[in-house]
Amino acid sequence: MASPRLLRGCLLAALSATLVAAAAVTPAQAELRPAAAQAVTFSDTFDGPAGSGVDAAKWQLETGDNVDNHERQYYTPGTDNAKLDGRGNLVIEARRENPGNYQCWYGTCEYTSARLNTSGKFTATYGHVEARMKIPRGQGIWPAFWMLGQDIGEVGWPSSGEIDVMENVGFEPSTVHGTIHGPGYSGSGGIGAGYTLPNGEAFADAFHTFAVDWAPDSITWSVDGNVYQTRTPADLGGKEWVFDKPFFLILNLAVGGYWPGDPDGSTTFPQQLVVDEVKVTTSDG
Repeated sequence: MASPRLLRGCLLAALSATLVAAAAVTPAQAELRPAAAQAVTFSDTFDGPAGSGVDAAKWQLETGDNVDNHERQYYTPGTDNAKLDGRGNLVIEARRENPGNYQCWYGTCEYTSARLNTSGKFTATYGHVEARMKIPRGQGIWPAFWMLGQDIGEVGWPSSGEIDVMENVGFEPSTVHGTIHGPGYSGSGGIGAGYTLPNGEAFADAFHTFAVDWAPDSITWSVDGNVYQTRTPADLGGKEWVFDKPFFLILNLAVGGYWPGDPDGSTTFPQQLVVDEVKVTTSDG
């Protein structure tokens, strides 16, 4: 399990990685019933001309490397590694290149990629949070859709809390992970579970919807509507539950790091995280 992803020189600094640390508490593949009277509080379907950037009213790009997690990429600004494809998708692309002569914690950077967040633009406290995405593949490739507490600048990580809606490490092509991190249960001690596709299918072969249903004292994870775990304060062994406050959204595609390991001769580039939609809904139910 990796340590928090803290980007040097970035205002928000603090990120995470995740490993499964506890068993699921609800039956795998139980159908998630939609709540009544839903209201959409955030939606991005990434419509726009091919090559254009994300909506600056909704997202900002973080830049820099990540020594704390030993990731290998440099997150670039603008549309260098994150842009619309003109078909209703955001494409975050990891490449084995360094045209900007970026410097990383280990020397001259070997890879570029992108990371976006909604801090200062949108936060949620509870609701149904989902992203429909097609993830990349390959050893050392690490896509994620996750959330951090908006108070991270004041309280730091992991006291801010972190909700990993979906993480995948390339050596597990059929499995994704959902995890929570907080004070006393962070990094390799994060609490979560994995979800594995049947019959050896790989997540990179098709689009899938990754979601959490988040309520006071409860977070439930699902893939394509199939619930695979629920976490409550009872799972924390008396440690503090820090998930009853505003969180912002994050999308990123990392290369290397403590958890996935580095790319090897089997890894091909570029790799793409293709995001069809990100949506947050609330319900009076």
